[in-house]
Amino acid sequence: MTSREEILAKIKTNQPSARPLPADLTTVPGGMESITQFKTVLTTIGGAIVEVSNFEEIAQYIQQEFKDKKRLISTLPELASVTESGWENKDPHSYEDVDLAIIKAHFGVAENAALWVTEDLMQQRVVPFICQQLAVVVNKADIVATMHDAYSKIGDAEYGFGSFIAGPSKTADIEQSLVLGAHGPKSMTVFLLG
Repeated sequence: MTSREEILAKIKTNQPSARPLPADLTTVPGGMESITQFKTVLTTIGGAIVEVSNFEEIAQYIQQEFKDKKRLISTLPELASVTESGWENKDPHSYEDVDLAIIKAHFGVAENAALWVTEDLMQQRVVPFICQQLAVVVNKADIVATMHDAYSKIGDAEYGFGSFIAGPSKTADIEQSLVLGAHGPKSMTVFLLG
């Protein structure tokens, strides 16, 4: 027996006894504390929060705040009156001039203000990353406390592409100066519905 085989045999015979895995990490379901934390974190990382009761309020906000923007698109049929129609399923390069994209998120995470979005909610994978400004609609009831809760929700889900999006694109790699929009949207507005 070679010294290598001898070492491996000793390791194999001296294994610790098996122990059960620890219980899954869980937190208290999202409540007012989670919503407050979500809003605080999102504004800290450069995003904006707009609390709304319905889609009419979102449409009014868009008409007022983005009236000077030329190209507004949305994956939400409830906002068809204030956004471009027929933009879907085009060549991804055709979205390079989108001023504002409005999409829906499955849920948000309070601890880091991340929003979980899958490609079925994006229409085109490139949309939330190529637009100048991004707006995301999420229900207050769909805010979870931590990433542990988030991964519990998506662990067994089936999707082709998904992404956690938190705040506008930002980097400080260039001369250590914070730059918004270097790799994606310059701003992010979250419509908190409920």
